[in-house]
Amino acid sequence: MVRRPGTSVCEINGDGLRDEAAMIITRTRAELASALAERAATTSFGPPGSFGVVMTMGALHAGHAELIRRARAECAQVVVTIFLNPLQFGSGEDLAKYPRTFDADTQLCAEHDVDIVFAPAPDVIYPDGDPGIRVCAGALGEVLEGSSRPGHFDGVLTVVATLLHLTRPTRAYYGRKDAQQLLLIRRMVRDLDFDCEVVEVPTVREADGLAMSSRNTHLTALDREVALTLFRALAAGEKAAVEGASAVRRAARNVLVAEPLCRVDYLVLVHPDTLDDVPEWYRGEALLAVAAKVGTTRLIDNALLTIGR
Repeated sequence: MVRRPGTSVCEINGDGLRDEAAMIITRTRAELASALAERAATTSFGPPGSFGVVMTMGALHAGHAELIRRARAECAQVVVTIFLNPLQFGSGEDLAKYPRTFDADTQLCAEHDVDIVFAPAPDVIYPDGDPGIRVCAGALGEVLEGSSRPGHFDGVLTVVATLLHLTRPTRAYYGRKDAQQLLLIRRMVRDLDFDCEVVEVPTVREADGLAMSSRNTHLTALDREVALTLFRALAAGEKAAVEGASAVRRAARNVLVAEPLCRVDYLVLVHPDTLDDVPEWYRGEALLAVAAKVGTTRLIDNALLTIGR
């Protein structure tokens, strides 16, 4: 695939788009629609008509960069959305403390040949304020993360549905680290008949195994060491997978209980499509998922593994 030799940055304005190679930063629905139409008419990169979107809340890191690289390799156009969605923050979750690094975020996008950045304010996405109608995540959204964060996935699916309507992608890229979110978005796209393929991208990790997350910026040096307990628990569970479901749960739990500074919310071994606990006799693919609080930061991680042989 031919890549552009370099990407500059400009914000769309009333004069229109001046540079095909420039990454356009848009902030309103009208600006986004104009940029999408212009790019569709002029782009010469990637498979004709293919269009990928990477949805983020900002504070971009190497995990987001991997999503963008995958989209860039497969799509003629790539849009990154940067929107800190208030609907998915529940009571006790401090929206104000979420890291905001817009300049660095747009620089990362430019370095990875993004075509359009859509960075709306809340009143652009929710012009009438708090929306009276939301997408309901249903039973799958009430367990695991949904149990700990009531209403969280309704907020996630509502903004994802809105952004899918606004960006109209052929492919949308999401990381496996947020496995429950990925499952729910796939179900919504299928159940509500969105004309879009949901593409799963493997979790990106630090060299020591810690899953990349914007929340990692809140970890102290000690917290950072304690946080590795999640990865070690998953690794222990994977190693025991050949012995069966009980062995997986036991091995992972032993690692977690050995670290008192890691306050576990849940550790589960579930079917990846239903999130039901797998029985002891189960053989096949399963999701080992963990959530824990380290210091003041809540972290999640998971591993997809095969039980038995």
